[in-house]
Amino acid sequence: MKALPFPCIRPVPEHAAEVAALPYDVFDRAEAARYVSERPLSFLNIDRPETQFAPEQDMYAPEVYARASELLQERLDDHTLLRDPGMCYYLYELERNGRAQTGLVAVCAVSEFENGTIKRHELTREDKERDRIAHIRALGCQTGPIFLTYRDQPVLDFILSAAKQATPLYNFVDDSGVRQTVWEIKRQDSVEAIRAMMDTIPCAYIADGHHRAASAVKVARSMREEAQAAGAYTGKEPFNYVLSVLFPASQLSILPYNRVVADRCGMSADELVTRVANAGFHVEEREGAIEPVHAGIFGMYASGRWWALTPDDELAAKLHEADPVASLDVSVLQDRVLGPVLGIEDPRLDARIAFVGGVRGTDELERRAGEEGVAFSLHATSIDQLLAVADAGLLMPPKSTWFKPKLRSGLFIHRIAK
Repeated sequence: MKALPFPCIRPVPEHAAEVAALPYDVFDRAEAARYVSERPLSFLNIDRPETQFAPEQDMYAPEVYARASELLQERLDDHTLLRDPGMCYYLYELERNGRAQTGLVAVCAVSEFENGTIKRHELTREDKERDRIAHIRALGCQTGPIFLTYRDQPVLDFILSAAKQATPLYNFVDDSGVRQTVWEIKRQDSVEAIRAMMDTIPCAYIADGHHRAASAVKVARSMREEAQAAGAYTGKEPFNYVLSVLFPASQLSILPYNRVVADRCGMSADELVTRVANAGFHVEEREGAIEPVHAGIFGMYASGRWWALTPDDELAAKLHEADPVASLDVSVLQDRVLGPVLGIEDPRLDARIAFVGGVRGTDELERRAGEEGVAFSLHATSIDQLLAVADAGLLMPPKSTWFKPKLRSGLFIHRIAK
């Protein structure tokens, strides 16, 4: 596959920690506004430009995206950001509590997202795509890297580890306690060695950032059509490539993605337990919260009580024969409980269901479920399961994986238009 060096827009080192921001989609509107109010240089100001307007402002209005473009230019003019003209790769390491993951920052060919060389495992929503499409077009830049993974390549790992012996370009601890370290790779022999090794990798997988990837591809298609209509298309334009960070699969950490349903369809907790048992589960009440320690165990919370759910023999036998998607814990819960028992037919669209990343803990599940709802704790989907689903050309249910730590936005920007 093609993963190429590129001329990066990035922060000057003295402002990198102030600029780096969590992805735009981990904040709701009020949280984003509060966050940027004390952080004028945070890239979230640009990623979520509605924060620059009154709360009643239509966040998808043209003037909002125009403000994002103005802010980007202001940060270039005041030298918070710089244009690095060199064709460079970057190494991006995130480390917390002694666990580190190191990815290669590059641009990957749009054609490989289109032809399946870079594989997906989730569907996307058109409304979310429209937002990022408008954002990319307004800025003429891709600002949020796609989180990709690939099956480990020991020779590539050796080459990249050698590059980490140099002095880092950035090295700081963010406000989530994650150490962010970046190295620039610009020596021609190193760049060519990495480019050649990436050519030997047969495929990569979207770990996180399906909406950003889909938006970047759609922008590229429209810009390609515009260039072709003008008779000026060469195939080498920057919009033919997507800003990405590629990590070896063995280094990644996936946390559970739990579920909360706002109501129990009029059932008491005991009635719910009976329905769940009839759906193919052994149900056992437990003292205290349940955080499943391996796949095939679920926690259920309702009316101040917790139960452990495990598939009965009949269901377990069916799951043993199931395809890579149907055997996922998130699928089992959806197909056996959320849909038939609680009426959540389409979890992508039903407002009654909320998804809670495992990092927030069971206290958050109890709080959100309250007296009328029900919460479910799950074991994390494994990276091997993700790869198996993508290799089979299948799609996971929404919110099947929660990757931690999150990549920061604003450290690497890929300009796709003049």
